[in-house]
Amino acid sequence: MPLGASPVGGKAPQALQGGFMFDWMAWTAPVAGFFAGVVLMLMVMTVWEIRSPTMERKGWLPLRTTRGDRLFIGLLCAAYLNLAFVGVSEKLMLWLELSQEPSVWISFGASMLLLALIMRKG
Repeated sequence: MPLGASPVGGKAPQALQGGFMFDWMAWTAPVAGFFAGVVLMLMVMTVWEIRSPTMERKGWLPLRTTRGDRLFIGLLCAAYLNLAFVGVSEKLMLWLELSQEPSVWISFGASMLLLALIMRKG
């Protein structure tokens, strides 16, 4: 059987036929920016941890955390905030009588502010 061929019907899935593996996802500028930001943060946190090892501290979160813990918690909160915004954006359009749904850049900015707050004060 040739490479990339499927035993059923003789055709390979689109991902193996030269198509893109991530065609199923809506790669908009905010989505790409979010993932690029996550990768950049992980690289910066790695270098920061090597240069200056972290120590646990108690902020306003109900547990003692390290920088990595706060980054993880902050990224989870950012993701949930973005999902909630996408979920209610159509309702916001109706409630506020907007001509179109609010931009996801609003939730992106809010989630980055929330992440910064958790990293600093958490």
